[in-house]
Amino acid sequence: MTVWEAIQQRHSVRRYQDKPVEPEKLDQLLEAARLAPSAGNRQEWRFVVGTDADMRQKLIAAANGQSFVGQAPVVIVACAVDNEHVMPCGQLSSPIDVAIALEHIALQAAEEGLGTCWVGAFDEAAVKELLGIPETVRVIELMPLGYPATTAGPKSRLDRDEIVMYESWSQ
Repeated sequence: MTVWEAIQQRHSVRRYQDKPVEPEKLDQLLEAARLAPSAGNRQEWRFVVGTDADMRQKLIAAANGQSFVGQAPVVIVACAVDNEHVMPCGQLSSPIDVAIALEHIALQAAEEGLGTCWVGAFDEAAVKELLGIPETVRVIELMPLGYPATTAGPKSRLDRDEIVMYESWSQ
C-alpha cells in the first residue's frame, strides 16, 4: 500500500471486530509514532497503550460514554509531557506534535488493515486518574484501534478549490 492509498482508505472507525491486534503490528504503529517529527525535535509525546478489557471498559465513562472506545481491542492514550513550549509562530507545540505522531499511527494502521478513530471527547481528569497519569502531563487524544467491523463508503470532503488559495487569502 502506498501512502496515498492509506490516506484514501483511512476513516474513523467506531465498530471493531472482536479480534486482538497482533503485538508486531502494534509495535510497528508505535515505531511510526516514534519517528514522527516534532518542533525542535522535542518529542513531547508519550503513549499509554491500553489492551486490558477492564481498563478499556472504564475508559468508556471517561470518554463521555462512547462505547466503541471500550470495544476496540487497543486504546492509545496520547499525552504530552511538555505543555509550555510555544513555537515562534505563537502556537503551543505539544498538541501539534502529538497530533503528527497520532496521524503516523493512523496511516500505518490503515496499511496494516487496522482502523482508528480520533477521540477528543473525554474527561481528562478521569483518564488521568484511571491510568495514573501525572498531573503535569496533558492527555491530548484517545485513539481506539483494531480491525474494523464494517467498511466505509467514500469520504465527504470539500472541493479543493474551497480550501486552497494561492498567493493570498483574498484570491
